[in-house]
Amino acid sequence: MGHRLSKIYTRTGDEGTTGLGDGSRVSKDSLRIHALGDVDELNSVIGMLLIEELPGPTRALLTDVQHDLFDLGGELSIPGMTLLDSGGVARLERELDAMNDTLDPLKEFILPGGTRAAALTHLARAVCRRAERAVVALSAAEKVRETPRHYLNRLSDLLFVLSRYLNRADGRGDVLWQKGRNAGK
Repeated sequence: MGHRLSKIYTRTGDEGTTGLGDGSRVSKDSLRIHALGDVDELNSVIGMLLIEELPGPTRALLTDVQHDLFDLGGELSIPGMTLLDSGGVARLERELDAMNDTLDPLKEFILPGGTRAAALTHLARAVCRRAERAVVALSAAEKVRETPRHYLNRLSDLLFVLSRYLNRADGRGDVLWQKGRNAGK
């Protein structure tokens, strides 16, 4: 592969527009750019999570997710393009089911926290939900395949279960929400 980015700044965005992968230009506040930005932020948060000590299979899973998110971003940046493999949703479901099978049933709401890795996973889950909302908004205005939306929905579920899994792997339990804890304070 040759050099893709030989010059980082071009000044072409100084007027508030940015180029898509198909060469068209859109406003930097368009729904498409919001969705792209949220997917990019999600990928960055997962990159932060990958700095943590993680079980090997979890590291491999998250690295695969980063590649999928890059494909998803590419698909969003080139209207009409298909880059995200639809098999990714099934792969996330298999991983989610396998992880969830190792955990106790959840009987209470949990708070983000526990270990640092679990807290970062919760942050990734929250950003993933935002990215999903942005893709849904874009889908209401423009044609977007269902696969990106399905992938983000499943990924947020997986990140929730992964946060619990990481706490358990480190010998910690879930951080449980306590109804009425601050009532009357």
